[in-house]
Amino acid sequence: MKRIKVSKPLVILHGDEMAQVSFERVIDTFVTKRLDIKLIEMDLSAENRLSTNGAVVKDAIAALIEYGVGIKNAGMTVNKAQLDELLSKNSHLTKSQLDPLATKSPNGAIRKGIGGNITREDIPFRNLKRLTPDWIGRDIDVDTMDTGGNKHSHNEISKDTGIIKLVFVGASGDPIELHRRKIYKGDPWLLASNDNEEVKRWAHNFFKRAIEEKRDAYLGLKDTVIPGYDGVMRETIEAIFEAEYKKEFEKAGISYFYELIDAQAARIVSNPPERALWGVPENTSGRKLFKLVKALKKYGIPDRRFSVSISRMSAGGGDQYGSFNMPVEEDGLVKIILDGKEMHARELKKGDPVIFMANHRGAIKDWVSQVFRDAARNDKEIYFGLKREYMEYDDVFSTVINEVRQELVADNFQPPSFMIMRPSSQLKKMITDPPRKGIYPSLNLDGDIFSDISAALGGSLATASSMIESKDGTMLYEAPHGTAHDLYLKYLESEGKVALFNPSALLFAVANALELLGVKEQNPDLTEYSEALKTALIDTVAQGVITADLKGKTNDPASETIVDMYGFLDAIEKNLDREN
Repeated sequence: MKRIKVSKPLVILHGDEMAQVSFERVIDTFVTKRLDIKLIEMDLSAENRLSTNGAVVKDAIAALIEYGVGIKNAGMTVNKAQLDELLSKNSHLTKSQLDPLATKSPNGAIRKGIGGNITREDIPFRNLKRLTPDWIGRDIDVDTMDTGGNKHSHNEISKDTGIIKLVFVGASGDPIELHRRKIYKGDPWLLASNDNEEVKRWAHNFFKRAIEEKRDAYLGLKDTVIPGYDGVMRETIEAIFEAEYKKEFEKAGISYFYELIDAQAARIVSNPPERALWGVPENTSGRKLFKLVKALKKYGIPDRRFSVSISRMSAGGGDQYGSFNMPVEEDGLVKIILDGKEMHARELKKGDPVIFMANHRGAIKDWVSQVFRDAARNDKEIYFGLKREYMEYDDVFSTVINEVRQELVADNFQPPSFMIMRPSSQLKKMITDPPRKGIYPSLNLDGDIFSDISAALGGSLATASSMIESKDGTMLYEAPHGTAHDLYLKYLESEGKVALFNPSALLFAVANALELLGVKEQNPDLTEYSEALKTALIDTVAQGVITADLKGKTNDPASETIVDMYGFLDAIEKNLDREN
């Protein structure tokens, strides 16, 4: 086979578990076998991030900035048990020596490092049905806290440029600096905390209600990315469950489930249990999901004919994902100091989690401009989700939106139509009443949850595409799904014989990256190949050849042929050869 010559290098960021098994096969079959191309490959697996003490993440950011186009595979965010296991294999490291990049998900650092924001859309499969699960009258209730979170935060727009510090004053009376960062005039910042005693009270009420009403209990938080805030709440809640309610649940014949809130929201909305109590104690997310479930129980999910596009603001400060978060070690005061001036103070008790986050106005403007460009290019309507009535933090986004619009008008450019609504209304519209071509710009945590829900309703997380675009043109393509830990365990247990995984999103990311390279170097052969690769993928599914996650989700279930990952990739390769 004559390979297509590609002059520009492609950055390949490897990941973990079943996604990595699939990624290696995709790269071997559809990149190195068919293209004469230089690959800049980096191992972003959890083990290598730890063994390099996070240095590989910095190297990946540098490579993306240098070469401009990359593909990233899903990687693990390790929990405590996994971290202890990894440390036992790397005796030269201790927990105290670890850089945060060694243990945290690399996603936030990479997005911040390249200054990129995320756009997620459905892959345009012709014969996949969008799910319309039966929600009307479904006996599911969302239980969230009334206190804490953004609702009871102190947030404002900085009036000065300087160093902003988070300082704690405990029993000794001596101020201890917990965190500092540079902030610019016009940047929004926010300090929130939660009362650990309130969390405990909520947990008791949550578990008691589940027992009294004989409902399975689902708990959702983002403890991997926000360990000092959501993670503290999870530890508090689960300690109460283990000590006081686990046996009661067993006696009542009900179950308790924990899952990351984005994955859990996708699972419950797309495949609702018959009866459940859904606990989302962090009320920033909990109130949105409470309102969504209330609407779904009344109106259901319509037959959504149109794809959904979500733009997720992840550059700048990263909001919750770039936050400082931790529980305080004793009773005391936490203060925000900007260039020596006290901006805010609040009293906390031992164990209370606190979170400080900020964003950069310049990055917000870059993101809003990117949203308007995308909408203009693709004839999309824009639906922003902001909480402006009590959030100065969100109001800066509104100001920037109008600023960008006015600049477009001044340049004699017709800006796309847009609407600003509450995030809860934005989520409900996205699910229950999507327009023909709508784009839903969301802040980081909202975008994470909303995009997973949309992808799941589209059939599978593997049927959505994701790209990260920076202001300077750096592009990183990725799959929106995770590493598929459960499928990886089956793969290992079968010694590689059971390969259950849908590689569609990874393959589409590869095709998108190659398409961009073709444009950049004006390489028609490469552009044609990338288009043929997308066509081969879409045609394979149209022929009814699918992986198990799509079973029953095509327009003609009787004609489906269920194959494993290898069979699916083989079928795509055959269609690709026919194209060529």
